[in-house]
Amino acid sequence: MSPVAELAAKSGVPVLTPGSPRDPDFQAELSDLAPQAAAVVAYGALLPTAVLAIPPLGWVNLHFSLLPAWRGASPVQAAIRAGDDITGASTFRLEAGMDTGPVYGVITETIRPEDTTGDLLERLATGGAQLLLATLDGLQDGSIRARPQPAEGVSYAGKVTVADARIDWATPAAGIDRLIRSVTPEPGAWTDSPWGRMGLGPVQPTARDDLRPGELAVSKSEVLVGTATRAVRLGTVTPPGRRAMIAADWARGVRSTTGSVLS
Repeated sequence: MSPVAELAAKSGVPVLTPGSPRDPDFQAELSDLAPQAAAVVAYGALLPTAVLAIPPLGWVNLHFSLLPAWRGASPVQAAIRAGDDITGASTFRLEAGMDTGPVYGVITETIRPEDTTGDLLERLATGGAQLLLATLDGLQDGSIRARPQPAEGVSYAGKVTVADARIDWATPAAGIDRLIRSVTPEPGAWTDSPWGRMGLGPVQPTARDDLRPGELAVSKSEVLVGTATRAVRLGTVTPPGRRAMIAADWARGVRSTTGSVLS
């Protein structure tokens, strides 16, 4: 059970867990509960028209972007990967389209240079929860109105797959840095290597520019990897079948030599 379900159960609030929102029994149970409004956060299915019509004040979705930017399943990951400086959270009324409904309210959040998706989601979840409560209160007392989303600035963020998290060392260092942070902690960045597939934590771009893409340069204190521009300094490495460790410790353990190539 999720924390929400556990709290609801302790409080005597009914918990419905349908396999699909199209389940007729679920729709009947929800209708019997007669909610005035319903909240949705990170729900992975589109709600059918019959379900959307049940609460008279509608369904309020908390979405982690400044709509209409980054509609879809992975808005935080997309914002980091694109190099956005600012993101945020929006509450909007659900309709049949993908995150197209009118917006009730927004909060903004700066994307810091070292933010991972996990870091940013933690802050957005806190501020977003307050925004969602304020939106529901506003619906209850009639003080809030939804505004149509602008027609300009629409972008989409599909689901992030394991294949999307593979590092292409022939791209610029800044892009590799953003990619790795965008898939941390899930699904986690990875690369092939002479030692097998390895997971990688966030990296730091450096000033060094004499390494080929994927080429390693190992010293006692650091492990650098070449990119299309500047080399990056590895942070943590997760070798096959092992836990994450500091890159320099891993390199000493495998007797890694300068000139080996990640791919």
